[in-house]
Amino acid sequence: MTHFAKTTDGFSRRAFLAASGALVVTIAAPPGWHDSAFAQSAAGTKSLAPDQLDSWIAIDKQGRVTAFFGKIDGGQGVDAAVAQIVAEELDVPFARVAVVLGDTRLTVNQGGASGSTGLQKGGLTMRYTAAEARRVLVEMASQKLGVPADQLSVTDGIVSAKADAAKTVSYADLIGGRSFDTSLEWNKKIGNDLAAKGKAKPKDPSQYKIVGKPDPRRDIADKAFAKFDYVTDVKVPGMLHGRMIRPSVAGAVPVAVDESSIKNIPGVQVVREKNLIGVVAPKEWNAVRAARQLKVTWSDAKPPFPTQDRLYDHIRQAKVDKRSIEVDNGKVEDVFATAQAQGLKIIEAEYEWPFQSHASMGPGCAVVDAKADSATLWTGTQKPHYGAEGVARILGLKPEQVTGHWFMGPGSYGRNDAGDASVDAAILSRAVGKPVRVQYMRNEGHGWDPKGPASVHKARAAVDAKGNVVAYEFMSKGFSRTDMNSNESSPVDNLAGHLLGFGAKPVAAFGVPAESYGFEHKRMGWETIPALLELASPLRTSHLRDPVGPQIHFASEQFIDELAAAAKMDPAEFRLRYLKNAHDIAVVKAAVEKAGWKPRPAPRNDQGGAEVVSGRGIAVSQRSGQTCALIAEVRVDRRTGKVTPVRYVIGHYCGQIINPQGLLRTIEGNFIQAASRALYEEVKFDPSNVTSVDWVGYPISDITMAPESIEIVLVNGPADPIQGAGEGSTRPMAAAIGNAIFDATGVRLRRAPFTPERVKAALSGA
Repeated sequence: MTHFAKTTDGFSRRAFLAASGALVVTIAAPPGWHDSAFAQSAAGTKSLAPDQLDSWIAIDKQGRVTAFFGKIDGGQGVDAAVAQIVAEELDVPFARVAVVLGDTRLTVNQGGASGSTGLQKGGLTMRYTAAEARRVLVEMASQKLGVPADQLSVTDGIVSAKADAAKTVSYADLIGGRSFDTSLEWNKKIGNDLAAKGKAKPKDPSQYKIVGKPDPRRDIADKAFAKFDYVTDVKVPGMLHGRMIRPSVAGAVPVAVDESSIKNIPGVQVVREKNLIGVVAPKEWNAVRAARQLKVTWSDAKPPFPTQDRLYDHIRQAKVDKRSIEVDNGKVEDVFATAQAQGLKIIEAEYEWPFQSHASMGPGCAVVDAKADSATLWTGTQKPHYGAEGVARILGLKPEQVTGHWFMGPGSYGRNDAGDASVDAAILSRAVGKPVRVQYMRNEGHGWDPKGPASVHKARAAVDAKGNVVAYEFMSKGFSRTDMNSNESSPVDNLAGHLLGFGAKPVAAFGVPAESYGFEHKRMGWETIPALLELASPLRTSHLRDPVGPQIHFASEQFIDELAAAAKMDPAEFRLRYLKNAHDIAVVKAAVEKAGWKPRPAPRNDQGGAEVVSGRGIAVSQRSGQTCALIAEVRVDRRTGKVTPVRYVIGHYCGQIINPQGLLRTIEGNFIQAASRALYEEVKFDPSNVTSVDWVGYPISDITMAPESIEIVLVNGPADPIQGAGEGSTRPMAAAIGNAIFDATGVRLRRAPFTPERVKAALSGA
């Protein structure tokens, strides 16, 4: 089967006939649906101009609404929230709104899933455009009914005269199947920052009937009953299967390829372009066999990496390629010097965070049909517009010559291997002249996906006799979070591009803690170091969910606890003493109240010689306008070192809440993934390559590590702007668990993850 326009609606998820190619639709669309916006789209008349209302909203002859959303949903229910926003502004039932996600031929590039901007920025444009569509429709109704627009009301897509209920007209009668032909005001930006709006002013929140309600997601049942189509399910007529060949020593390049070594495997073709090698076969198992069996002579490359135990020393000693001081208040150095001269307490600490993998449940997969003057991409990336652009550039085509169709993949919070699979498939397809499906293997997914960067964090503070912080400094040093750009639109940011000689263009970037502690003399900054291997590296770094946020706050929020302990203060009260942001203060108070937090300094002193001890920890952070205060309660088994989460409580603010049910599930998902990264996840490597290439070498939390209780307090701001919520509650988890371990045991762990072996060793050395 082949699918083109992916929809999430109450009628069908299926896609529709494209004018440019034949396909088979496995399940028929509902009656009349071919007269809708999709049929219009399939005929090639769909507008993609950001300043045209028809690019965003369409209404078919049955009055059903289609919203064209240039982002995607990674499993958090963003599509349902967009449907609520559009339904609210148009005054139509939620069930009557379908949302097309990420298809490059049907949607404007709004940046894909990126930076928790799905609703914060993308949803804002959908709100304005839906409001404008309603305004235009009411004006049309005014002319048709002979009633002033301000004397009309709308209910369920029916426009009525307030003074004469017999005077009505439906949206379907006004515009069904036709274009709005209405211009918008557009800020001339593409991607996350794109903003478009018309003359209409959106509703006041006091008028909401749909926004703020827990309307259900539309994908869960199909996923539960194995009816949902993922990118791995896409099949195109004439499609071949591809596999890539990677070296055992990172950086090695092929010197010779012995094609006779796979002559016993029928139908296999070897594709070699410069340093890229792949195999293609009509049957997937034959492609797998050929990839394993093909004999390649590799160059004698020097192993490029330090040993695992030298990682943090390497970071400390490596030259700095960029340094940035982002906060520099007061006279930090002078105050530290004075404090030292006066004999005040100077508290210093260092924290270490490893490389981490996306470890997506399925490795990257993509299908590309590359022709001489066009190409079609089926992808699970979170940024399909940029993914299609990357395919265009590697093939030497113009971006408009490549169509990208988005399907949900196995998970991509940041830059995983989906973009690399797309470009590899494009190269193989061009070489063999047929559509090619590239499905990576597990060892490639773990071994060659872009990694979250490793880092070291140094903190110091001067504390006076009363426990007041008189000077504070926090500095991070590590690999850049954008050694490879996260949007995969350029060959320089893909494995295939490196292997084909496009080079690399790393960007040095890191970050500082996002918080509002009002220390009078305060400095925060970062330093980045060069990548361990410039080209085609299994340790190349890019965005991983909440880029560098978990590791920065793993350090900074543990250090805040260390200051509280030095001041002999309760950790929550210590934070409330210094926090200045009203939302920060509100979420701390909400979490503390919900958790039944009893003030006392950490660590606990009432557990004696118990073998299993318990503790609590708190951490606070901001992200994308969101603020979280997370309390973690854990048990620690002193004999084994195992840390077991017991309870998570969070105070959470993200502005106006569109769908509280979706938000709760998003926060829970953040918790599970973030706890896994805090407790287990660490990329292992030797001097030659990544060695943690399966679930044994790179374990993640399973269902047995879910806490007994997750309690969430949503601090709503119904009149506030929508803020990002897809990543923020990831940020404080590692620190909250670390602080809870300290509270339970009196031992501070400053290296992540908190594996049983690491915890047991720390306790034995205490």
